[in-house]
Amino acid sequence: MLSRLNLAVRPCVHMCRSVHTKEKGKPLMLSPRTNKGMAFSLEERQILGLHGLLPPKIETQEIQAMRFKQNLGKINDPLTKYIYVMGIQERNEKLFYRVLLDNIEELLPIVYTPTVGLACLQYGHIFRRPKGVFISILDKGHIRSILDNWPDMNVKMGEESEEFKISISFSVLESSGAEGLQEQSLSRMDLNVCRTVYKEEEIKRYGRNTLIQFEDFGNQNAFRFLRRYQNKYCTFNDDIQGTAAVALAGLFSAQRVINRPIKDHRFLFLGAGEAALGIADLIVLAMKETGISEEEAQKKIWMFDKYGLLYQGRSQPIDKNQEPYVHTAPDQKIETFLDAVNTLQPTAIIGVAGAGRLFSKDVINAMGRINERPIIFALSNPTEKAECTAEDAYTLTEGRCLFASGSPFDSVTLPDGRVFQPGQGNNAYIFPGVALAVILVGVRTISSHVFLAAAKALAEQVTNNELAQGRLYPSLSKIRKVSVHTAAKVAEYLYTNNMAFEFPEPEDKEEYFLSKVWKTDYESFLPDVYDWPESATRLPKL
Repeated sequence: MLSRLNLAVRPCVHMCRSVHTKEKGKPLMLSPRTNKGMAFSLEERQILGLHGLLPPKIETQEIQAMRFKQNLGKINDPLTKYIYVMGIQERNEKLFYRVLLDNIEELLPIVYTPTVGLACLQYGHIFRRPKGVFISILDKGHIRSILDNWPDMNVKMGEESEEFKISISFSVLESSGAEGLQEQSLSRMDLNVCRTVYKEEEIKRYGRNTLIQFEDFGNQNAFRFLRRYQNKYCTFNDDIQGTAAVALAGLFSAQRVINRPIKDHRFLFLGAGEAALGIADLIVLAMKETGISEEEAQKKIWMFDKYGLLYQGRSQPIDKNQEPYVHTAPDQKIETFLDAVNTLQPTAIIGVAGAGRLFSKDVINAMGRINERPIIFALSNPTEKAECTAEDAYTLTEGRCLFASGSPFDSVTLPDGRVFQPGQGNNAYIFPGVALAVILVGVRTISSHVFLAAAKALAEQVTNNELAQGRLYPSLSKIRKVSVHTAAKVAEYLYTNNMAFEFPEPEDKEEYFLSKVWKTDYESFLPDVYDWPESATRLPKL
């Protein structure tokens, strides 16, 4: 997704750094990494063989960004906006990230949740230019040769998903426009072998410290692969661990508002898949830090899936990963989610089922009746899959709820004039900071405590003013600063617990990370030109 939202930070002072390149002429304009469009200077055009290949006008990146923004404003359809924006990324990476960072709140819903989901469904119809490496099950035994085709050896992070992202994952769609294999029959052994070989070959080619992030797996495969590889490779699963850290950060922020420790809450999940289990496991880890046992913490968490409440002796199937949250059945019969709310009396309901508006008005009213400050997290996305709207949550609880969603919602104005700004529990708050820290401090494996540290770091950056507005997360406009601060806090944890292998340890970690992140300012491609002393160039007397 958007190359995992590459973390880029523009410096306060505009500088034009000189970068040596062997490319000259048209290849400079064809590569999105080096293309500057009409921002190539006259000197660059003349020396690098570009003169005459561009219109006789020289622009700044600011002018290009302004034109980009103006053209984007003429487009109303989100998918068309996505195609236009990603087209810029395919031609000029620096300009793309410059505009993205300058307009992050407006553009993140286009390049990420919720529009990116629609883009995935329409991938075969909107395909323009390949990005990354495509590996299919038919390539088993030849993965290294495919990785060798990737031209860049400086790879610090790789991403993979179920059935090797894009190449096969879209073949299961009925749409004839989907790109990939049209038939597939993957045995568990085939998938295990390919996954293991892929990781081993990636490590051989790019090094032991290469971060491998994987997502979009089915429930069983996600946990199976995480347990298999977590202590062997530098890897994490964003759907399980990233989502968990974002949700827990929201709960930590809610804790500041109601002044109630997390160990005193009761949680009811709508959905019992990888997102729910990941969040629950991290909540248990946070509770254990307060002094209660793991078993006691697990008893405070209930789950409700498509078959109903998870309880011991249920006739419907229960996954092994769900067993820690399967408890003795309540005395009252529970058939609906509303029954579960009324019987279990949760302080927080967390929706991750992706099944639409199942936090009904009756459910929200019940939460408002049971709790003075109910916690309502409708984390499913895209927007139409959210368990409820922000307007319903705030209106039905008369503004008393603490609300977060997986997709963005507009501000809500109550009849009494109060305005609430709902917070979006977006994984983009977590994975850039975690990845930045992991890559730069030389981590070999990533424990769940890293995501607990990230959740704490994110929550502490929410201001009192933002909490008063109803936000449980910092404004997305501050996401660059948030990511660097989160990375610094994660790095502190890693060094403290002897999990970092990059020495010496940076004293000012935020400053260190800022010096390392990618910049969006254009670089000069002029060769390094300098004079020799006159004596060295003086012709000898004959």
